[in-house]
Amino acid sequence: MKRETVLVAMSGGVDSSVAAALLVEQGHAVIGVTMKTFCYSGTPAPSRTCCGLEGIADARRVADRLGIPHYVFDMESAFTRDVVTDFVEEYAAGRTPNPCVRCNSNTKIPDLLRRGLAFGAETIATGHYARIRRERDGVRLLRGRDPAKDQSYFLWGVPAPVAERLRFPVGELTKPEVRDLARKLGLSTAEKPESQEICFVPDGDYAGFLAGRLGVDHAALRPGRIVRSDGTDVGAHDGFARYTVGQRRRLGGGFAEPLYVLEIRPSTREVVVGAQAELAADAVEVGELNWMSAPPAEGEAVHLQYRYRTPAAPARVEALDREAIRLRFDAPQRAVTPGQSGVVYRGDEMVGGGRIRRSGRLAGEPVSSASPQKSRIGG
Repeated sequence: MKRETVLVAMSGGVDSSVAAALLVEQGHAVIGVTMKTFCYSGTPAPSRTCCGLEGIADARRVADRLGIPHYVFDMESAFTRDVVTDFVEEYAAGRTPNPCVRCNSNTKIPDLLRRGLAFGAETIATGHYARIRRERDGVRLLRGRDPAKDQSYFLWGVPAPVAERLRFPVGELTKPEVRDLARKLGLSTAEKPESQEICFVPDGDYAGFLAGRLGVDHAALRPGRIVRSDGTDVGAHDGFARYTVGQRRRLGGGFAEPLYVLEIRPSTREVVVGAQAELAADAVEVGELNWMSAPPAEGEAVHLQYRYRTPAAPARVEALDREAIRLRFDAPQRAVTPGQSGVVYRGDEMVGGGRIRRSGRLAGEPVSSASPQKSRIGG
């Protein structure tokens, strides 16, 4: 293997620690970097987040153990612009965003490469469970070998030219194998638990975070009505930003059957609810597209993953242009949520993806004609 200078994103977790260790073992010149984002700037319980002060200290200890240099990059401004502001705007528009995708696509990986090139690095590496296969016509991004940990879903927005310089050292390993390696190497992160929360909302109170950004009187946080799909009024809510498609909690009781959130209507501040059967969608439209390899053709059979913990569903491409793609599922799918990522796969290959615009029983008009406007933070 050609010896390279590699910049490794070290969050302070076990995965990125082992990624750095494997590259050192392979003889590469490794530079460890931890990104200071928003994680401990004015948030409660900040040191426990994946990239807070504790993460920086853990990454530095691992770097010292491996004998590699370690730097901290201040990326708070870019992270706030590209991830936090988007998170707030999406909830204000009645959609449910995925900030980890946004971070990988806009801040973490592209900016890391830019800074790495300035350091003289030829490639960058992360601890994602994904794989890169290099071919004559470019690279293919594949699912990680461990199906329980595969993180290719979070990488659909990475620009294809950037992916050519990516390395995923743990992509061929399972999580237990990664922990075993960390123990054998004496890494201090070997038993460190995984971070589950949104890094800039470590206490899990995302509604409180939104209130701090939007103001408590913002339309997304003001009371409104809970209605059935036929318009029947069935109750009140305390802000539509506190709800997402598929949710069952906070809908009150006394109904003949369990109710679930079917739709958020920001223009009227209504939360639409219905029976579980009404959550089923036979089609989905995805916009803000980014393709890692050749886009699928109309009529092509693919798989679409529309939530990280939900298996990819067989679907067929019904319409496609430069702005959006519409796919029809082989079987109806439950709670396909606007704002979440819709990621297209051919087998193990992650072809690309985008953000879900809408789902349900969609008509056959051209996909771009239904493009929603991005919301603006305001009242």
